[in-house]
Parts: sequence; C-alpha cells; structure tokens
Amino acid sequence: MTKASRFFISTLKEAPADAEVASHRLMTRAGMIKKLGAGVYTYLPLGLRVIRKVERIVREEMDRAGAVELTMPVVQPAELWQETGRFVAMGPELLRIQDRHGRDFVIQPTSEEVVTDLARQELRSYRQLPKNFYQIQTKFRDERRPRFGLMRGREFVMKDAYSFDRSPEAAQASYQTMAAAYRRIFDRFGLSYRAVAADSGAIGGDLSEEFQVIAATGEDAIVYAPESDYAANIEKAEALAPAGPRPAPAQALEKTPTPGRSTCASVAELLSLPLARTVKSLVLATDQSDRDSGTGLLPQIWLLLLRGDHDLNEIKAGKLPGFEAGFRFATVAEIEEYFGTKPGYLGPIGLRKPVKIVADREVAVLADWVCGANEADFHFTGVNWGRDLAEPDLVADIRNVVAGDASPDGRGTLAIERGIEVGHVFYLGTKYSKPMNATFLDEAGKPRFFEMGCYGIGITRLPAAAIEQNHDERGIIWPDAIAPFTVVVCPIGADRSPAVKEAAESLYQQLLDSGVDVILDDRGERPGAMFADWELIGVPHRVVVGDRGLKEGQLEYQHRRDAEATKIAVDGAAAFLKGRIAV
Repeated sequence: MTKASRFFISTLKEAPADAEVASHRLMTRAGMIKKLGAGVYTYLPLGLRVIRKVERIVREEMDRAGAVELTMPVVQPAELWQETGRFVAMGPELLRIQDRHGRDFVIQPTSEEVVTDLARQELRSYRQLPKNFYQIQTKFRDERRPRFGLMRGREFVMKDAYSFDRSPEAAQASYQTMAAAYRRIFDRFGLSYRAVAADSGAIGGDLSEEFQVIAATGEDAIVYAPESDYAANIEKAEALAPAGPRPAPAQALEKTPTPGRSTCASVAELLSLPLARTVKSLVLATDQSDRDSGTGLLPQIWLLLLRGDHDLNEIKAGKLPGFEAGFRFATVAEIEEYFGTKPGYLGPIGLRKPVKIVADREVAVLADWVCGANEADFHFTGVNWGRDLAEPDLVADIRNVVAGDASPDGRGTLAIERGIEVGHVFYLGTKYSKPMNATFLDEAGKPRFFEMGCYGIGITRLPAAAIEQNHDERGIIWPDAIAPFTVVVCPIGADRSPAVKEAAESLYQQLLDSGVDVILDDRGERPGAMFADWELIGVPHRVVVGDRGLKEGQLEYQHRRDAEATKIAVDGAAAFLKGRIAV
C-alpha cells in the first residue's frame, strides 16, 4: 500500500542551474534524482520506481526470449581486459584502479571480457549451445563532460546480454531473436522509437542496430525513408553515388581574388555561385612507423574533398583503406608544410609536397568547381578533374547524408529526425573469443571459437529519453507502463469531510485489489499545490474526490494529456480507470 504521507515526495519549484535539458530539469524538480557528483546521481524513491518498472519489462522479455540472468562484478581484473587489448584501447573512459597489492582492476563499462571468460570455463561442448547470459548491473564510464542528467552520466544501470553460438548462422539467428525481443520491449514501454542500422563503434562487430527514442532534443540524427522501412543513424547511412557521367568542362581555370573569404559559404556568396559548386578541403593524417629512419612515427597526409554544402562523416572516413589504425586532423604546421598556407584557402592544386587525395562521390563527378588556391585571399574557379589536376587517389562515400538524398534501398528519398539511443544490438562474431582463446568442442571433438552477440539497453537512460519525448510546460507525462504510479487519487478536504475521506479510501482500495499501481495523496495539501505536484511528477491518470461531486454521485477524472477533467460515476470509477489504463 502506498499513501503519499508515508512515501517520499520532494518537488522543487526551480531546476538546478546546470540542468540543460528537459529530462534533467524535470527529474530533479519532480524529486526523482539527486546529484551527488559530476555525472553521479542518487535515485530517489519516485525515480527508482520508474527504473524498476523498466527493469521488470526488460526481464520479462529477456526471459521470454530464452536468456538467462546472472550478475557480473562491477570491479574486474585488468588481466581480462589486457587479453583483448581494451585495457589500453578504451582510453580515459575506462576507470582503472589498483588494490592494496598494486594489482590493476577496472570499473566495468561493459562486460564482454568477463562473460567470455565465463563461457570458456563453463561452456565446453556444442551441446551446451546456444546460450545467452544477461545482467542488469551498474556501469561506470569516465565521461570527459558528463551532462544532461541521466542522459550522459558517468555511473548508470544497463542491461547487457551476450549470446554464444557454434556457427555464424546460429549466431545470426540468436541476433534476430534478440532484435525481436527488443522490439517487444520498446513497444511495451509505450514510446515512439525507431530501430536503425548502426555502426558498431568501440565494441566492434558487423551486424548492428540501434534503438532510438524519437525526441527533438536527441543527440543522434536518424535517417529514414518515409516510403520504405529503411532507417539508419547518420554515421551508417550511405550516400549513393550520383547518377550519370561527369559533365565536360565549360570554364577555364582561373585564380580568383577572394579577400577575407575563408569559408565555402562566404566564397559562394562573393562569387554568386551555389554552395554545391564549392569544394571544401579537410586535411587528415595517419601516423605510420618510419622503419628506415628509426625516428618513430612518420605522418601520411591526406586531403579529403567534399562539396561545400556537405559535412565529413568521420566514421566513414575511419574505414578508408589506410585508416585502419586511426587518423587525426593534421596540425597547422603540417598543413603549412604541405600546402604553403594556413587553413581557409586550401585546395588540391599547387601542393608543396604530394598528399593522397580522397574525393567524395559527389565531388568526383563535379565540373567547373571552386576550391582554395593554397594562397591567402585566393581561390581557383573553373576547376576540372583530368584537365587541371589528376584524378583522385580514391573516390569514396565520406559525407553525411542530407534530407532529400536518394534512399539506399532505392525507394524514395531520405528524411532526418533526432533520436536518443537507448538500446543497441551487435553481432560480434569471434572479436572477443579469439583473443581470449574461448573455445568449445564441436561434433568432431575439435575446438572452435564461440560466435558471439552483444545486446544492451540503457536502463537509467531510458526514463530520461521518455521524458524528452513526453513532457509539457507543467511537467512529465509518463506512459502508463513506466510511470512511478499509474493512478493518483486526490481527495479535496478529506480532513474536513468524512465522506470524501471514505470515498477516496474506498476507490484506492478497489484499485489496489484490482492490481492497479495507485497512490493516495493524503497529505492534506491545497488542491492547487497537490495538482501541481502530480502534474510535475507526471502520473498519467488522476481522480479527484470532492464533496460537491460526491453529492452528485460523481468524481473527476483527468488524463495527464487532457485539457479538462471528465465527470465519472462513483460506483463505476474503478472499472472506468481499469479500462483507461494501457495494458
């Protein structure tokens, strides 16, 4: 039984000064979280109730999909992470500690190494496969700039699951089982979301999907085709090669004065040209070992060319041949050494030293384009491949798609909306089993590496994402499935009216007996203050019990999204509410 007088409700009129997004402001004001340190929060009772409901739905669907729950340690031996190379590769986000004996440990941001170690010890035979282990556990990532409350904290709760299979085909079947389970999970949350093709990032792998909650404040750009099922995040979405051959040159090459115009937009404005006729130059470097001189790293300089109205996609660039070990943006000193001028007037003609040139697909088919002349205050106009400079060393898709681009599936054009990543599924293959020598014996008695998958849901991030999608000027609007309470009963003047108190208690008990998650506000607050609290907290269904209504045999019902209350009969109130609650 939950009555407000015995619960902990601590609402605030003002949000903290560092709260930048709606979810951070509202969760703090509603008394759901309390900041302890940068990116570290105490989950107060209201917030914890939401988290527990998220966990319950996740557990039910993971169990239904055949996954088996366990819990792995938050503190993990560094030796496991050293086996895969991630002890170093994870960089500063991995929190490293030592015990009193000087032994290295990590505070887990994820658990691929630990679960792979478990599998190599416990799963000896193909007869034990497939297997999927999952946990709901605290994680820690030492974010450089924790912000947005639970959206980008350092300590958080995550559901992570790991599948083990005997073959790539079996592993991909496990992946599809999990992808289907994720769709059931997010359907049950009652949120608007998209499952989008994604890049696997630091965890690695080939087949990968993100689950994005649609929200205008989302950090991620989601690309989709309204005419089809195509959807991908901006890092993954392919920009198709333009149709048709490159036009023949129609202009002569000219060195044109562009005083003070160091951006494509300002040059296009000066020359009265479309921005799409200009080409921007981005200078990258890959550091390679100089075996001959023995002096360490020798940089290879690359010039990437994109249309002036397009932006570089760094994920795509990182997959170019020669970029396997990573890349960086060239220093100003390197740029001056190779181009003879500072950034702002760079181009591929008249270089001091040779560089490798990569042209985006759109640039490769341009004719009569504009680029920097490698001299301050000058640009070349009428630039053409083959005539004025050699063909590029490489033509590749290196840009972000834009709205209106052709859909990669050939069905219509692309649109873009914002989203918040709350789930991710990966097919890993043998990325972790090989370096950790995690094997099982196949039917012939021969050792084989496990084929693995990885599946995560941000348990504590999801409530914040839900709020970003569902709020107004008065506060949070929770979907029924994850609201801290589904119904709140608000008696008016119960301390003065035995009839009001009795009717409120009766309805409260009927709802409890029917399995409804209900709270009775028996604090004796004034109606305005009481309603403001529950609108801020976001309980979706509210019933007001008052003397005037009772005399007419009526109560007032209002959904959190409704502009006005609806009168309902006292006798049928419990049945009415059960009919309104989303199953």
